[in-house]
Amino acid sequence: MAEGIRFACGSCEKTIEAWSDGNPYYIDGAGEKQYAYHPDHENLAKCIGNDSPHLCLGCGAESMVDSRAPIKACPKCDSEEIVDTFALEDKRCPYCKNGVFTRDPNFMCVS
Repeated sequence: MAEGIRFACGSCEKTIEAWSDGNPYYIDGAGEKQYAYHPDHENLAKCIGNDSPHLCLGCGAESMVDSRAPIKACPKCDSEEIVDTFALEDKRCPYCKNGVFTRDPNFMCVS
């Protein structure tokens, strides 16, 4: 089961939605990534990695980070301030540079 949450900047009100499970994947017979999500338990059991959305706190670029080949810096600006979107609580907003992200208490999804 996965949990979906939303973070909002207290200054510019930019919102980011995030899921607890990221994008689990397995490699098919052709060597390609195939994503599997709840409730597809058969394919989830094959998963060997996870592509999870990250946000650069330096420039605001969003990118996917592969758990099997993690990156340490933003592909766009080379900042080392990249954060999994599910862990944005209390992080500085890269869009307005003034506010911080807080969890929206009125938004939650379960899959």
